[in-house]
Amino acid sequence: MQDLIGKVAVVTGAASGLGLAFATRFVQEGMRVVLADIEQEPLALAEAAIKAQGGTAIAVRTNVQNENEIKALADTAFATYGNVHVLCNNAGVGGAADASGVWNTPMEEWNWVLGVNFSGVLHGMRHFVPRMLANAEDGHIVNTASVAGLITGGIGAPYTISKHGVVALSEILYKDLKARNARLSASVLCPGWVNTNIIDSARNRPLALKPKDTAAPTSQIQQQHEALRALLKDGMRPADIAGQVCDAIRNDTFYIVPVQPSIEQAIQMRLEDIRLRRNPTIAPRS
Repeated sequence: MQDLIGKVAVVTGAASGLGLAFATRFVQEGMRVVLADIEQEPLALAEAAIKAQGGTAIAVRTNVQNENEIKALADTAFATYGNVHVLCNNAGVGGAADASGVWNTPMEEWNWVLGVNFSGVLHGMRHFVPRMLANAEDGHIVNTASVAGLITGGIGAPYTISKHGVVALSEILYKDLKARNARLSASVLCPGWVNTNIIDSARNRPLALKPKDTAAPTSQIQQQHEALRALLKDGMRPADIAGQVCDAIRNDTFYIVPVQPSIEQAIQMRLEDIRLRRNPTIAPRS
């Protein structure tokens, strides 16, 4: 999909971080954007900022866990602009670390993290892709996963598993589209550390999905949390990732994997574990 001028992009998780960077870059490329996010006030600020730059944008408050709200988002986008050419299923949450073993992770944690990170992508595909195909114009779907969708360890299990699911779902989508000679294609974004506020995503956690019995975090967990915050603060700029996403859309590149060198080594290690049929390599604890 080479020509982006005048085209329409829908971005979930658009009020901050990667989503806002995507929307901003799309407007700079001459696109019109539909911004979706669960946070009403930051969403309104994002819309105002894009319009202040001369961009064309509308904002639709959306909880991606709720399939009906994704359908309403699609209805609004298609009714307003006639078609959607780029869909970024980007909304995501971080979740908590598995302090006492994956077997003790509360079900509320699984339901929240998988509900946003995986089901949010699935809902987007279900309600946008059929209509994009029916309009028979060039288009592209970008699903935001994470390098945690390519490796395991160091991040909470629900987050890691949700992102592995997004990678697999995206690969299947890509193959389905190519098998049908569709004018749509797809990419999966698997970044390493990016300077966003995902570590504070619990601010949007529904009360019903908060664990009933939550112990105070141990000093070890607090140290891990602060170390993670530092890694994110020193991470890549969302605007740089947005540039790579635009390049991938234009060049029909499926895997977008901007990562730090140490993470690149971890990817190679996991691939070697699988290729050599050896047991998973256990990284030393920091």
